[in-house]
Amino acid sequence: MHAFDSSDRDRGALARSRAGLRKTLALSAALLLCGCASISTLDDAALVGTPKIYSGTRLDLHAIAGDSVALRRFPVAPPRFPLIDLPFSFALDTLVLPLTVPAACYEAVFH
Repeated sequence: MHAFDSSDRDRGALARSRAGLRKTLALSAALLLCGCASISTLDDAALVGTPKIYSGTRLDLHAIAGDSVALRRFPVAPPRFPLIDLPFSFALDTLVLPLTVPAACYEAVFH
């Protein structure tokens, strides 16, 4: 009887882990479909005059604040759910900081 109890627990744990994986994949897909501010702004980082350092985070913050004047500096539309996108954009912007700082400095000096 005890052998059935442990296998039932194993099946239950496996079902819970699969359900957790499905939820994680669904959330990831939803975020990708809604757009990521950092990816959107980095695609247009070569344009002169566009924000480069923490550009996705700044786009999210301006969208959350409803600052339409600041949003005009960005050549892309903000994501649909900027509050949800904000921590992900902050993480990605931090990772690409070694690339965006030199690009912004080069633009400030030579353009």
